[in-house]
Amino acid sequence: MWGKVRKAGGRVAHALRTETEAGEGKRPHNLFEAAAAYVTASAEDDQERADEAAGWVSPEALSFGVNELAGRAVIALARERGESPRTVARELLGLPAE
Repeated sequence: MWGKVRKAGGRVAHALRTETEAGEGKRPHNLFEAAAAYVTASAEDDQERADEAAGWVSPEALSFGVNELAGRAVIALARERGESPRTVARELLGLPAE
């Protein structure tokens, strides 16, 4: 199942790449780069960098990337802790255990 999700995400990422600005000569940012930059800037309380990253892709693409990053982070942390993703997510959000 995850393979299909990753494959679909790759197609979405490819389709949603932004165009480079004229004269820059750099490759465009994709939604996963934008999401990583946006989340780390937000975590470091750097609004200027968060705004810059948010401009790299459409709001929908950024939302998809942030959701994908959150899911992968919860899964990785759950594996590291030997807990379920549900338990980890609830703990990170300060919610009571079920």
